[in-house]
Amino acid sequence: MSDTPTVRYLDRATPPHISTLILLAGISALSMNVFLPSLPGMAAYFDTEYRLMQLSVAIYLAMNAVLQIVVGPISDKLGRRPVIMTGLALYLVATLGCIFAPNVTVFLAFRMFQAVVVVAMVLSRAVVRDMFTQDKAASMIGYVTMGMAVVPMIGPAIGGALEELFGWHANFWLLFFAGLAVFWIAWRDLGETARASDNTLAGQFREYPELIKSPRFWGYCMAAAFGSGAFFAYLGGAPFVASNVFGLSPGEMGIYFAAPSIGYFLGNWITGAYAASYGVNRMVLWGTIIATLGMALSLISSYAGYSSPLSFFGFMTLVGVGNGMTIANATAGMLSVRPHLAGTASGLGGAIMIGGGAGLSALAGALLVPGAGEFPLIWIMFLTSLFAVFAIAGVILRERQLGL
Repeated sequence: MSDTPTVRYLDRATPPHISTLILLAGISALSMNVFLPSLPGMAAYFDTEYRLMQLSVAIYLAMNAVLQIVVGPISDKLGRRPVIMTGLALYLVATLGCIFAPNVTVFLAFRMFQAVVVVAMVLSRAVVRDMFTQDKAASMIGYVTMGMAVVPMIGPAIGGALEELFGWHANFWLLFFAGLAVFWIAWRDLGETARASDNTLAGQFREYPELIKSPRFWGYCMAAAFGSGAFFAYLGGAPFVASNVFGLSPGEMGIYFAAPSIGYFLGNWITGAYAASYGVNRMVLWGTIIATLGMALSLISSYAGYSSPLSFFGFMTLVGVGNGMTIANATAGMLSVRPHLAGTASGLGGAIMIGGGAGLSALAGALLVPGAGEFPLIWIMFLTSLFAVFAIAGVILRERQLGL
């Protein structure tokens, strides 16, 4: 491991190029949100309730969480490359299943199966940690996710336009061909970065207690989980708020949905530029405070009667900035508690992050009923952002007590 690994693009005998890691993380992000403006239309197509259709977000996140628990130790044992390539191949099959689903039950089953693409996002972070030291890894993860942020920034806008022009199926055809392109690039460029392990696969899973007993791991993990939890609640609830509270069309919804991604892009740029100088703890603390401030201002604005699409989605930009600073740095912290278990840490931390997100997404969908306005969603996002501040504050306090 060094600060300057030798990389040759499209040569899998060397570590992957950063653009490949961006694409791996990006296809997972695109799969999560490109079709969100289509949810009301999909509910009508399958002749079902919006709440049931909204489960396509919650079950996707829940399956993400389950898979991440398994995929981390497997990649520590078998390597990053074979696990990523297998996941991408299965993702392509699942995407075709979503396209040709005859009813909502079959669609939701394949949508859950589609979550296998999470291996690309989780292991792209582990690959970075394989290649760099902690603070440098935080900086590089910031740059990877900054580039990745472009995808969810434009994804809903593209998805809304495709929905209006061709119907919801077009969004999943987009996912299929994008996945096919990423598969080819990864096949050519993704060199193995994991160190060979003498441990058995069962032994690799038995390493989990080493992480679970670490207070620092839990502090970073909870900061990332609560910080991202606000965004996942947004994914579950914002389509309802946009269509039922503000009356936005799918195309308009897609444009407004870009707000947190714009902030996320900025937050990750800040991480990439300053994490190596200021350290991961300060970056996480500042990020969680910014996100909490954004939701506090949103609550004040709504209760004061100034609620509008511009104010609601505008304050979401601050959540994006905070998440961009929080998640990359907290992830680098998690992966550095036990560097020899980077894949396992990425999987377990990601599972907790995504699992909590699935619950918050479902909760937002359940609480947002006609007449409730946007208030349930904003309160959920405010409280989770505040809990993230407490989590990283605990890490900083413990490190001061231990003199680290």
